[in-house]
Amino acid sequence: MEFSIKSGSPEKQRSACVVVGVFEPRKLSLPGELLDNAARSHISDIIRRGDMEGKAGSTLLLHNVPGTLCDRVLLVGLGKEKEFREKEFCQAIRVAVKTLNETGAFDGTVFLTEIPVKKRSVGWRIRQATVIAQETTYRFDQFKSKKDEVRRPLRKLTFAVERRNELAPAEEALQQGLAIAEGMALAKNLGNLPGNVCTPAHLAETAQKIALEHSLDCQVLERADMESLGMGSLLSVAKGSVQAPKLIVLQHKGGKAGDKPVVLVGKGITFDTGGISLKPAAEMDEMKFDMCGAASVLGTFKAVAQMGLPINLVGLVPTTENMPGGGATKPGDVVTSMSGQTIEVLNTDAEGRLILCDALTYAERFKPECVIDIATLTGACVVALGKIPSGLLANDDELAAEILRRGTESGDRAWQLPLWDEYQELLKSNFADMGNIGGRYAGTITAACFLSRFAKAYKWAHLDIAGTAWVSGDAKGATGRPVPLLSSFLIGRARAHAA
Repeated sequence: MEFSIKSGSPEKQRSACVVVGVFEPRKLSLPGELLDNAARSHISDIIRRGDMEGKAGSTLLLHNVPGTLCDRVLLVGLGKEKEFREKEFCQAIRVAVKTLNETGAFDGTVFLTEIPVKKRSVGWRIRQATVIAQETTYRFDQFKSKKDEVRRPLRKLTFAVERRNELAPAEEALQQGLAIAEGMALAKNLGNLPGNVCTPAHLAETAQKIALEHSLDCQVLERADMESLGMGSLLSVAKGSVQAPKLIVLQHKGGKAGDKPVVLVGKGITFDTGGISLKPAAEMDEMKFDMCGAASVLGTFKAVAQMGLPINLVGLVPTTENMPGGGATKPGDVVTSMSGQTIEVLNTDAEGRLILCDALTYAERFKPECVIDIATLTGACVVALGKIPSGLLANDDELAAEILRRGTESGDRAWQLPLWDEYQELLKSNFADMGNIGGRYAGTITAACFLSRFAKAYKWAHLDIAGTAWVSGDAKGATGRPVPLLSSFLIGRARAHAA
């Protein structure tokens, strides 16, 4: 889809459809009032008759509105004006784009982006609108013999800003939004691919393609490389699979040569059977999404490279399948991690932390400014937080606060859980330095406690995206989260470096 920014009066727009908002009860937004004045109260007369109350999420499509140059006018309900916040703005954009795409309009000019949102800039409104528009029209049908085609899909979308001096920041925000949306689409595509296509080799090839397109550095470590590095924990997970494990190392060198990089580590289990600790059959197909942490790292790299952020960024993606087999790791086996710490594998279905811990040790060589790992790590996180925020744990409160703030800003929220020393006691083992699970209680926290033992050399945060990386049911598919959160975090870091 093509996007643009424009400043001008709604009644003068030559467009297939102009979109304006209606507050509850029956109050036009300012662009709507300008349109209504040109139409000699035609729109307000329709509203007064009760055709449109302004309830959030409602729509009314009008044809041949007098005094306008557009073919149609789409009214979108905004809810009560005093309660109009980020959530209501995003809902209005989503409903508008969905309706435009279904009406057969070739293009649309959206004046909802002129409506103020408390404590949010015009740049925020444009960036969010761009991401939402791309997300709303996203389709994954590459394996269907008959594609789900929209009759006349929306081809062009123009976002309006009230003043000309807002055009420059709005254009910058538009480009950021497009980059983030492309990163999310990549993460979704990777997550939605079946496990027989999206293998560790496929992830490595995708990383190499991104590197080639955007002039990034990419290195793929093979099994022999990991053996020489002593990554016994990561390799223990790969023992049951015929697919060769990989450790992908991506680098975006947009900052100064001496600037310490931010390191992102993404869990890349391309299919998780649970190994010898086999999962139940029901919904096991969704375990193709167990590489969504890796997908989010690759998606974020695509976004950062497209934006050309002046920041140094390293991406580490440990990737393998977790399969049962004659050579697979067994419950009770003891493995030695790259750090030299030994681990008793009490449950082979707690494998994500086993591949992440070696990657966290490997991250030390980059002398990072901070490290964030992203993983579909624990079902306990879904039980604790549902599917709304990602779980956040960190060894540095300032880093955690920054991530939480950027999550709220991007609409891709996280919620912090404690990482107290008392929880470490649950990882005790009689036969090794630690067990890989801590029992039935506080599963998300003990998983993070395990990882924290390999992240003592730097500021570190852990995002558990088990509840947010994909949705189930009729709308089953990857969400692309937390690419918006990570992108917003890195935009903020880049601005801080430039200041």
